[in-house]
Amino acid sequence: MKRTALVLACLLLAFGCRRATPTGDSEPRSMPAAGPLLSYASVVDRVAPAVVTIRSSQRVRAPQQFPFSDDPFFRQFFGGAIPREGRTQVEESLGSGVIVRSDGYILTNHHVIDGADQIKVDLSGSRTYSAKVVGSDPPSDLAVLKIGASGLPVLQPGDSDRVRVGDVCLAVGNPLGVGETVTSGIISAKSRVTGSGNGSFQDFLQTDAPINRGNSGGALVNTRGELIGINSQILSPTGASVGIGFAIPSNMAKAVMNQLIGKGKVQRGMIGVTVQRVTSDLVQQFGLKEARGIVISGVTAGGAGERAGLKQGDVVLQLNGKNVNDTNEFRNQIAALAPGADVTLTIWRGSAQQQVRVRLGEWTDAAASEVEQGGGGGETSGRLGIEAEPLTPETAARLGLRRGTQGVVVTQVDPGGPAAQAGVRAGDVIQEVNRQPVRSPSEVRDALRKPGARTAVLLVNRSGQTMYVPVPQQ
Repeated sequence: MKRTALVLACLLLAFGCRRATPTGDSEPRSMPAAGPLLSYASVVDRVAPAVVTIRSSQRVRAPQQFPFSDDPFFRQFFGGAIPREGRTQVEESLGSGVIVRSDGYILTNHHVIDGADQIKVDLSGSRTYSAKVVGSDPPSDLAVLKIGASGLPVLQPGDSDRVRVGDVCLAVGNPLGVGETVTSGIISAKSRVTGSGNGSFQDFLQTDAPINRGNSGGALVNTRGELIGINSQILSPTGASVGIGFAIPSNMAKAVMNQLIGKGKVQRGMIGVTVQRVTSDLVQQFGLKEARGIVISGVTAGGAGERAGLKQGDVVLQLNGKNVNDTNEFRNQIAALAPGADVTLTIWRGSAQQQVRVRLGEWTDAAASEVEQGGGGGETSGRLGIEAEPLTPETAARLGLRRGTQGVVVTQVDPGGPAAQAGVRAGDVIQEVNRQPVRSPSEVRDALRKPGARTAVLLVNRSGQTMYVPVPQQ
């Protein structure tokens, strides 16, 4: 036993000495820390061949030079030779696109080919093809083209939901017509809404990778060479890149693309409600303990929501068991579902939580639902800084409101008053004050005099769209 202990002690001593010995050729060396990737050339080699240049053109008629060409009085001074119409001219635009199928399907922006009479696609290797529109979807600003080619390189979509703020990304396209160009940056933000363009369905990835005119429809890829977005917009006071660019997430683009290829159009689900954020000013009026969920400020007559029993003033807390706090995200989630699909909404009504099952209707271009509303306010005295009068059927018809709409119409707004600061306009109709229906200026005053919060919550109807508006009382 003593001999064994002596051997172990010697071994431990030898090991300790070796660890203390300065590094030499016989010592194991630690691996150097991984440094930043110094080149994306291999990624670009895989990605670039699948990004194309799109040239579209349309014939437009120039404005008529002589607007009185049909008037005999003016024609006598020109010997009857006044041209009746302006000359036809060709307008050309430039954009980019991404090959998504090897048999010639290309994904791009709707605005790149909107109104085009002729579309040409330039591939790598100086090949040019004529393209036809398979389908175009203005609400998402996406379109699919088809060219007569096969065996093309393809850029596979990645999962844009897994993209994180701070991830490195590359933008590939043909900015300003200089030729295919690659720029780099990071994902600056997610779930952005710009309100530019059609603006119906937006969930942009924001990037500081330089994007300029001509990049529209091009690829935003990650460092694995996966398509994570379709470059679509820039935000700039000069029209040139200032490091704020926006791309349509690949998951949204893929869903739209598959419908355009499969049936030439996009079908979206719709509940038929207008919604807005629940702010701290609205919490008390709806009996909540904290600002959460989105409040239904209007229900479309005959829509899916009304059929399911949803009411104005319901607060949506969850969609299919997942918390809801963002109006744009809620709208996009509903739109991503097919018409006829069933969803379960967890709502707060009065002082209790309940579930409502809704069978979705179909979204149309004319529909204005699942939209966040803001602004508004009103009263009939100095407390809110407005003047109002009872809404008559004649005034309701003039304002484009549904028959039977009741309330008080704002006739004048004090520019320095709290209602004006909240966004109230002349012509707004106040239907409720602090959840109480009002039909006359005196009812507005009475509702404001009741004890409660210092903020008045008004239900305002503006051109048929209703919204809850918090207005601080003076």
